[in-house]
Amino acid sequence: MESDEKGGRVGLRMRKQLLKPIETKKACKKNEGKEMEMVTREEEPLSPAARLFHEPSFNLYIIAIMGCKTQICPQVVKANLVHTLLKHPRFYSLQVGDGEMMRWVATEVEIEKHVIVPEVDPNMDMKSAEEFVEDYVYHLSKTRIDKSQPLWDLHLLNVKTSSESEAVGIFRIHHSLGDGTSLMSLLLACTRQINDPEALPTIPVKNKNKKQQDKERYRGFWNVLMTFWTLLQLFWNTAVDIFMFMATAFFLKDTENPLKGPAGVEFTPRRIVHRTVSLDDIKLVKNAMNATINDVALGMTQAGLSRYLSRIYEKGQTTQKKNNFPKNMRLRSTLLMNLRPTAGIQAFADMMEKDTEAKYGNWIGYVLLPFTVGIRDDPLDYVREAKATVDRKKHSFEAIFTFSIAEIVLKLFGTKVASALSHRIIANTTMCFSNLVGPLEEIGYYGIPMSYLAATSYGQPHALMINFQSYVNKMTTVLSVDEGTIPNPHQLCEDIAESLKLIKDAVVASGLHECQGK
Repeated sequence: MESDEKGGRVGLRMRKQLLKPIETKKACKKNEGKEMEMVTREEEPLSPAARLFHEPSFNLYIIAIMGCKTQICPQVVKANLVHTLLKHPRFYSLQVGDGEMMRWVATEVEIEKHVIVPEVDPNMDMKSAEEFVEDYVYHLSKTRIDKSQPLWDLHLLNVKTSSESEAVGIFRIHHSLGDGTSLMSLLLACTRQINDPEALPTIPVKNKNKKQQDKERYRGFWNVLMTFWTLLQLFWNTAVDIFMFMATAFFLKDTENPLKGPAGVEFTPRRIVHRTVSLDDIKLVKNAMNATINDVALGMTQAGLSRYLSRIYEKGQTTQKKNNFPKNMRLRSTLLMNLRPTAGIQAFADMMEKDTEAKYGNWIGYVLLPFTVGIRDDPLDYVREAKATVDRKKHSFEAIFTFSIAEIVLKLFGTKVASALSHRIIANTTMCFSNLVGPLEEIGYYGIPMSYLAATSYGQPHALMINFQSYVNKMTTVLSVDEGTIPNPHQLCEDIAESLKLIKDAVVASGLHECQGK
């Protein structure tokens, strides 16, 4: 599900904000040579959602790995951070206090503590360099950032991991600073297009033509009838989803399976691996099956998980079966959605360049996404099933109502009870899945061309998290796994990539892509 799902926006604009964004203003220079003085408004409390991410069982960090086409000059990065990212209050503020008394307090940022440049062997071959970066991130996931400084850091590794990547940058940001979509927008606002150094990256927007065509298709009585049917579906789906949410909070668990982590898995380090495939291949399947990129990403994930699990379930079987999966297997993904409308790249860029306001923060809702696994004769069935699931979720206010329930629990019982509820819901499901939309053009970060983006997180009560991140004509699949549960994450990553190839081949063989082109 995309984090900016339409259903998550309805009705929220009328809500009173839980946390007003920190606002700062700067006094203009009265005379040449005088330093500009910054006047910070009254300290702001952390929102309930931000405090939630400080609970021991819900202490999440976002990791953004950026492949760079040239070597990184640390001095250039440090100098530019001061004029871009450090203009955002969250990145120059401490989180002071405990529990409900936690507040944002502006501080002087010591850039040397936040930009880490480890010593590396310049003679490493590409395979060794790739393993070095993977191990570096693994060991990074064992640590937490000290609260005596703003909760973010940037690691610069000048090692060549592929023919396109001469260096790697790793951003680590505590989840209390914002949700993944907002943080990615903020980071992208620091970049510019390679072909036009003055232009911000372009992010794809949803095509509204289909909705407009539907409105024109149904007029008069049929329009009223379709509206009534849509509302009926909406309320029914929402009621079912709320029931499933409450059942999951109290007793309903996923089937025990090789992807589900044990109790306490949120405290284990994560092995983060990624694999890049062609976004054009995904678009070919999307257009042929009248689906979305998100549908195809979910479909190829279901196919990849089916391949991976089938290989495990076949071991020890005395008879040959097409499907060795447990009967009525329940396997679900938990999706945390920030329902606050994101400010967007342009708003963040204006904030950094012109000191304008950009709203920011966490309004967290839950969506429980059922996954269908099993061996299918037709690989296209995985995409069809995924599309049906996503279409069903689009006609539900599940995220809004789960957000409201979480808000009520926070206000009545406090952060610890809300954290326990969130942890129980996530622990009773198997995994986490997300899809982030990236730039359409090649971008540069402080003048350094980027070759790929790979975003994920660690600290969640899941043994498996799967993220999709698009960039130009590429799609990167990122896995964050607990190795004790999933000892061969590279194989799982390969299974997902191979599934896309099988689905694409099935589309070509069926001629569906030619029919759509006519």
